[in-house]
Amino acid sequence: MKKILKIIAIVSLIFTSSCGKEKAAIVDNRTAVNVIVSTPTTKNSSFISASGKVEAVQNANLSTRMMGYVNNIQVNVGDKVTKGQLLISINSADITAQKAQVTASILEATAAFKNAEKDYNRFTALLKENSASQKEVDDITANYEMSKARLEAANQMKNQVNAQLSYSNITAPFSGVITGKFVNKGDMANPGMPLISMETPGNYQIISMIPESEITSIRKDIDVTVIVKSTNQVITGKVTEVSTSAKNTGGQYLVKVLLNKTDVKLLSGMFTSVQFPIEKNTESKNETSLVLVPQSALIQQGQLTGVYTIGNENVAILRWLRIGKTFGNQVEILSGLSADEQYIVSADGKLYNGAKVSIQ
Repeated sequence: MKKILKIIAIVSLIFTSSCGKEKAAIVDNRTAVNVIVSTPTTKNSSFISASGKVEAVQNANLSTRMMGYVNNIQVNVGDKVTKGQLLISINSADITAQKAQVTASILEATAAFKNAEKDYNRFTALLKENSASQKEVDDITANYEMSKARLEAANQMKNQVNAQLSYSNITAPFSGVITGKFVNKGDMANPGMPLISMETPGNYQIISMIPESEITSIRKDIDVTVIVKSTNQVITGKVTEVSTSAKNTGGQYLVKVLLNKTDVKLLSGMFTSVQFPIEKNTESKNETSLVLVPQSALIQQGQLTGVYTIGNENVAILRWLRIGKTFGNQVEILSGLSADEQYIVSADGKLYNGAKVSIQ
């Protein structure tokens, strides 16, 4: 029992002495990461932004109206061609045989017509001399008209065969560059099937689809700003066509923008962001502004997008965001960051949630 009391006394003495001491201050000895901060930029929202795609103003998908095997393809993708140049040859042996038959029919019809014409002239003269009856002249006249009609029909058949032969030789409708080849030698060409595509480079337009909630704000001949998404380069253009029907476009209205001459390298199929200016509402005193941050400052983790902000005691705090449309190299922030909050633009070391930072 004495031993137990002694142990209790010793523990009590140690506890009392430890409580009397002051707690040692915790010192953060971590090395601070030097960072550069900024606040979001704001931009007037008096425009409509829509996605678009680049295409040449003059372009064509070439096909044929006849069925046959592809005999030869004279060009490859990227080749420059001139108007009227032969591009594809399709087997036309059956049409060539028809042409020979038509030629023979024309010779036969021509001979018959000439003979009928002579008879007509002869009997017309005999009728004037009362050496032929009216019945004989009527018969000869009918034969003459039928022979003339047969010759005309044979000539028209020749024109039809020649037209069919023209479809077996696909030529360039204009000077340009081959952009696509959809058949190979020996393939079967079918009527209406695209065989080859071409375009005239250097003159481009943007095809954009606008929802019905915004189409009424877009006018023809307005100047617009176009941002090429792959390069973030900005070019200008003018609206040349605004569709008034969405019957065949799934509820979207087609708008065409003719691009101005530029040194920016463009290729058909490039995706763009088109900014259509709209009239400002002067009666509205609370005009909304867009909150924008550069894409380089964003952090991607799976499907989440965030940005590092500055927390208490200069530590990095990862803030998750809800983003909107892209404007060049900047992204619209819908929620998660206000216009007056600081965010980290760049750092000279690795950042993580709670990292100590030093603002430069």
